[in-house]
Amino acid sequence: MPEDKSPVETAARGRSFWSGTISFGLVNVPVSLYPANRSTSVSLKMIDQDGTPLSRKYYCPRENLPVASDEIARGYEIDDNSFIIIEDDELEALEPRKSREIDLRRFVKVHELNPVYFERAYYLAPEGNSNKAYRLLARTMEKKGRAGMATFIMRGKEYLVAIISEKGILRAETMRFHNEIRSPQDIGLPAVREGSAEITREFQEEIKRRRIDTFDPDILQDHQAERIKKIAGKKLKEDKDVVIHADPEGAQESSNVVDLMEILKQRFKESDNKKSTQKAGGKGIPDKMDLNSKSKNELYEEAKSLHIEGRSKMSKKKLIESIQQALL
Repeated sequence: MPEDKSPVETAARGRSFWSGTISFGLVNVPVSLYPANRSTSVSLKMIDQDGTPLSRKYYCPRENLPVASDEIARGYEIDDNSFIIIEDDELEALEPRKSREIDLRRFVKVHELNPVYFERAYYLAPEGNSNKAYRLLARTMEKKGRAGMATFIMRGKEYLVAIISEKGILRAETMRFHNEIRSPQDIGLPAVREGSAEITREFQEEIKRRRIDTFDPDILQDHQAERIKKIAGKKLKEDKDVVIHADPEGAQESSNVVDLMEILKQRFKESDNKKSTQKAGGKGIPDKMDLNSKSKNELYEEAKSLHIEGRSKMSKKKLIESIQQALL
């Protein structure tokens, strides 16, 4: 008769991003790691008024110029504006030895683990033929009220982790290090003092009136995300033209780091050439009314032929101004 599958096995059969073994003593339990949470919050992207997604770039504030990726180094700050360069090969040498093992070195009482140390939660699911060993380990840990403490390597980084069993399911909580936790004194919280008996009774009554016997996860709703979705839905329903579409070519172009000095040199060179052409009877500067009669796509193509940088982020008005300026 086949064994019943645990909730983790039936609900988390997506692709795991880590697999290995839980080991202690002579026992080895193959497991896979699955995130216990997922992001469902509404993410608002930064775009310009024409819908082109904006990108962030490193730049040098002293020279006010963007910095190419091959010019970027990592520095350990030892004083204000004083750094020691740490090379890539030095960082690679510090990476922990690759391992696929969660080595349970000690077990602590679950209630002694302060949740403030918890960073991110993962489910551990049994792999291969480890179902029996997995269930036995989970049942024993839960019965004893103990959590296993271990370290393991994931994506080239070493994590401190607490393995906790709840309802027959093992959960891994990656832990913050002690020096990452701030104490109440660090943020200036006042010392604890005893309140009056009367106020204490009032608080007790208020808590009693509002208490619930069973925790309802439905109270953990992201109301802000729902409000944003409603706003977007309402605007779309009222006006289909509210949707703006980014120019794929412009979006790709905007991701490139440019050399501003080269742009200025080229711009001056092109400007001088255009002035010479105009004096020799070439085309004059287009009238603003003529440019206004063109569509934004036509203006974009005109700006492209003039090698105007940043054209994908420009409004129609800005395109007209830039084209006229380029033809001066």
